[in-house]
Amino acid sequence: MIWRPAFAVFVVALGACSTPGGQYPSLQPRAAENIDPRVPVERPMNDRPVTPALASRLAELVSTARGADAAFQSAADTAERLAANAGGPQSEGWIAAQEALSSAIAATGPTRLALGDIDGLGATKLQSQGGLAPSDLAAIKDAGAEVGALDARQAARIKAIQLRLGVR
Repeated sequence: MIWRPAFAVFVVALGACSTPGGQYPSLQPRAAENIDPRVPVERPMNDRPVTPALASRLAELVSTARGADAAFQSAADTAERLAANAGGPQSEGWIAAQEALSSAIAATGPTRLALGDIDGLGATKLQSQGGLAPSDLAAIKDAGAEVGALDARQAARIKAIQLRLGVR
């Protein structure tokens, strides 16, 4: 007769697993299950204006690069003039043109420094804030594009003078 108490304990334990009445959850698809995971999630954009401190610093860097470009143009003009009149390699004229070319290359420094500082501003804001507002990102990209274009023109002009002098 040991079966009766064991059976009774089993029935009581099984009954404890069920809940009395109530609303059972629907098996219909939930709202979240209707969202296609391949569709990009639309988030509201942060459309605030550019941070004034960032705008000021970017304007300062672009202005510095423009001023440096004027100095570079003067140095590059001198280097081109001397390169056009330079004699053969190792001649006095060639050495003078090389020195002028070195001065022109040195004059590209502030532009490259400004370009690096613009990139650094973006990287610093990205790390410290965990992201960039669209307006801040656009301002950084615009400043970087303008200074980058100056840098590319300066590099092309240096390369042309180097080719004229037979230097690679």
